[in-house]
Amino acid sequence: MDERNRYLKAFRAAFPCTLPVLAGFGFLGLTYGVYMNVSGFGFWYPLFISILVFAGSMQFVAVDILLAAFHPLQAFLLTLMVNARHLFYGISMLEKYRDTGKKKPFLIFGLCDETFSINCSAEIPPDVDKSLFLTFVTLLDYLYWVVASTAGGMLGSLVHFSTEGLDFVMTAMFTVIFLEQWLKDRSHISEMTGVLLSVICLLIFGADDFILPAMAAILLTLTLLRKPIEKGGDAA
Repeated sequence: MDERNRYLKAFRAAFPCTLPVLAGFGFLGLTYGVYMNVSGFGFWYPLFISILVFAGSMQFVAVDILLAAFHPLQAFLLTLMVNARHLFYGISMLEKYRDTGKKKPFLIFGLCDETFSINCSAEIPPDVDKSLFLTFVTLLDYLYWVVASTAGGMLGSLVHFSTEGLDFVMTAMFTVIFLEQWLKDRSHISEMTGVLLSVICLLIFGADDFILPAMAAILLTLTLLRKPIEKGGDAA
């Protein structure tokens, strides 16, 4: 098989797998771009943030960080907590990415929830280059987000209706992720742990300061309880 056919075959296998991501990223990316624009940022902000950061939910959070007084440590900790799940994604993909060579840095950078879901579970045809398939899935998902968020930033200036409440899309997105996880898991220990610890931290620290302590407590607790949770899920 010549080089061109090898790439084409991998692309044809990867593209259909990413169509659901195209639909989701198309809407969320546009929303993020519009949100950035109506918050006072030009389209190059979502363009370059999406290219260089590519952190989905964290990019929504970053709007408030950019508008508020700059606190480097708080921004660092919040980013770490919001994206801490990628530590587990990375560990899970060690074997899959083992023989990807020069493609590995991009595969690591482009690993988001949706890409992880596809690359972790996809059945790659035996005649398709595995590393190219993984790379095309990652690249396509990355481009969907960058193009959609940039388009939203450019179209934001044309929006003349009230955009009040647009930032609620982030809350809605996390709610959907939570419900999807609830439906997927046979044991709901992790979800209930997250809810319980969040409520406790809310009561202790108040509405303005509970997020970081809650996320730290959730991360620590789930890390300590990882094996019992996994065994409980298997038993169920």
